[in-house]
Amino acid sequence: MRWKKMVRDEKIGKFIFKHHLLSLATMGESLWCCSAFYAFDKETYTFIIASDEQTLHIQNTKIDKRVAGTIAQETKMVGKIQGIQFTGEIHAVEDERQRALYLKRFPYAAAMNPTLWKIALDTIKMTDNTLGFGKKLMWKREI
Repeated sequence: MRWKKMVRDEKIGKFIFKHHLLSLATMGESLWCCSAFYAFDKETYTFIIASDEQTLHIQNTKIDKRVAGTIAQETKMVGKIQGIQFTGEIHAVEDERQRALYLKRFPYAAAMNPTLWKIALDTIKMTDNTLGFGKKLMWKREI
């Protein structure tokens, strides 16, 4: 499946590529969230993030791989509100192509030799008020 087929009008894709910071929520021994820079792998529909293995949110994913998150555009103008909510499953990055993708977007991260994680998306809901108040665009991974 190609990205163009993933979203009818590519609005979700354009929004994802326009931004670089997501919020991520995890549940394990406790509920926790964090912010993370991301690169998007359009071939596998995954976000690639960097995070130390000792963080609480990554420790949570050892108990429950399911995650949820958001990407939001900051604005006070109601007619320009856009954002996505997503669900997915997180795993360690083992693919050198995905590692290169992240480091291309954030070259300064190479000096830190980060541990990378991939979030395979299951669902995306985009709110896009530029299309009309409360307009929602939905995507769900085909099984």
